[in-house]
Amino acid sequence: MRRIVPAVVLTLIPLTAVLSPRAAAAAPADPQVVFSEEFENGMGTAPLMVTDYTGPAPHAMTYTADPAWLTSCNGLIASRLNPAVAPPLAQQCGGWWPVVRDLAASLGQWAGGDPATNHAVTAFTHTPPGAGKVQLETENPVSIGSGNRFVTFSVDAAAVNCNVDHPLIAFYLLDGNTAIPTFSQPIDTCANPGAVINGISVGTYTSDAPVLFSGSQLGIRLVNTQGGTNGNDGAIDNVRVLDVTPALGVSYAPGSPAIGQTATLKLTVTNTSELREKDGWSFKVALPDGLTPAGAATSDCAQHSVSVANGVVSAGGAIGDGVTSCTVNIPVKAGVIGEYTTCPADVSDRVGINPPAACASVTFVAPEHKFDAHAHAAKVTAPLIGGAALVPSDVTCTATPGSDHDSLLTAILPAVASLGVLTTEAEGTVGPDGLRTARAKATTAKLNLLNGLITAEEITAQATATATESGTVTTSGTTTFTTLKVNGSTVTNPPVNHTITIPLVAKIVLNERVPYGNGTGIKVNAVHVTTIAGVDVVISHARASLTLPGQSCPSA
Repeated sequence: MRRIVPAVVLTLIPLTAVLSPRAAAAAPADPQVVFSEEFENGMGTAPLMVTDYTGPAPHAMTYTADPAWLTSCNGLIASRLNPAVAPPLAQQCGGWWPVVRDLAASLGQWAGGDPATNHAVTAFTHTPPGAGKVQLETENPVSIGSGNRFVTFSVDAAAVNCNVDHPLIAFYLLDGNTAIPTFSQPIDTCANPGAVINGISVGTYTSDAPVLFSGSQLGIRLVNTQGGTNGNDGAIDNVRVLDVTPALGVSYAPGSPAIGQTATLKLTVTNTSELREKDGWSFKVALPDGLTPAGAATSDCAQHSVSVANGVVSAGGAIGDGVTSCTVNIPVKAGVIGEYTTCPADVSDRVGINPPAACASVTFVAPEHKFDAHAHAAKVTAPLIGGAALVPSDVTCTATPGSDHDSLLTAILPAVASLGVLTTEAEGTVGPDGLRTARAKATTAKLNLLNGLITAEEITAQATATATESGTVTTSGTTTFTTLKVNGSTVTNPPVNHTITIPLVAKIVLNERVPYGNGTGIKVNAVHVTTIAGVDVVISHARASLTLPGQSCPSA
């Protein structure tokens, strides 16, 4: 008969003694029953030898035992449904037959069922069976799916005549011909009852710790290590094999870091709800293409080992007794903006752990660079004086996108230049991919500088700073000249920083580029003149830069 609230407990400790608020508060999965036997299939009012019993589908399990446990009132599946007077099969029980029936009834009451109808495998020894003999064993293997699973064992047991020899029950899991013990001490129901019902000690017991079972099929063997006949009387019921393999979960935090920042791949090993120790699990996780380690991996799991090599995380360890979960944390960074996903298919070489139930993603986004852009049409600086820039436009050190512009029809720079239409603009924009651009542009028409030394119909300078998918900043500058003449000679498409020196007059730099801000900014001057008298003239100036959050914008 199945217990109403199935749960697994420590060997020799009754079920009700280990339920804890920590277990109730957590949300791990319940153990999965891979085999269950209640010894009720096809049973009626007559007792039956356990070797003649066939369990329910899908296993239709049959059982065997050492001959010593199939005689002298041993090996009977009994119930209070059986006749009150010992029937032929129970004649070996003599005057103890009523107590044999009561053993089954007490187990039924312990399990929350009907004591009048519950069946159990009983043993009321009348001759010495000998120690260490098989009292019950499955005849066919039970499939547990893939191998390398954590498996535990649960059984309801009863004992009577506890004033003399106690039944000492030892259970094994069978991996082929290999018997794997599930105990450190045999189950002694007399010494550790969950309850005493009508003078009969009863309880629910499991293995001391789950077994990391390598095979894909298993069997069950019950050995009674008690060889005496003075006592050694008991019964078992509700045999269960439980898969208590922990589960792996994957997550990333934070979910949307900026490129250049670090995220953490969190691999969580979650225990099953009985919260027993699971020692020896391991797995590998392939990092998504483009993610690389950004520091040392850490873990709060017991006996852990974690390494990352060639884009693969290898982890193993234990989850402690009573522990709901533990984690393996790998700091990661991305080469470019985008979404990076880890899915169950990325997990391999699993031993003693279930795969993740779902994928997890992290999206590395473009950083919110601060814009800094400025343009002016002309500026003159002379010894002892500094002139104000003409027609300035500014977007100054801000993370907020925006623009500015200005214009002027004509301007005179006394003794220096006459200028036609002057226009400037500065802006900070964000693209659909989140990448940012700072841009500035200055255009000056009808230039006549230093009494005709330099003339042009129109000159334009533009500076641009653009964020890349990898989080870096690229800069570029352009200049255009229409009908440019210097000292009477036409100049077409001057190269970057093209310098013309007029002896005893001035140094002229065309298409001047000056990087600044550690490479995150650029200045562009269409025309930059320095006279021998120390007068500095710039016509059509633009500069632009991008700065990461938390950093100071570079000075001009």
